[in-house]
Amino acid sequence: MEIIIALFAGLADRIGTSRLTFTTTEASVTVDQLKEILTENYPAAASLIAVSFVAVNQEYARGEVLITSTDEVALIPPVSGG
Repeated sequence: MEIIIALFAGLADRIGTSRLTFTTTEASVTVDQLKEILTENYPAAASLIAVSFVAVNQEYARGEVLITSTDEVALIPPVSGG
């Protein structure tokens, strides 16, 4: 299965791209599993991945939500501003 993940703000800067392609042999992964795998693959961004929100099909998703290859996935770090 292949999942395309959109990255935003500081997370995209830290990883060096605004779009990742994630490949797995599983038919689906949970949001928590995806964040864990990304943390292992991008240790420099681990602290930011941990606090980022995941949106699946344009809705914020809890950790137990299953992601499949047809889903639109985005990883959105917290932002601040004034």
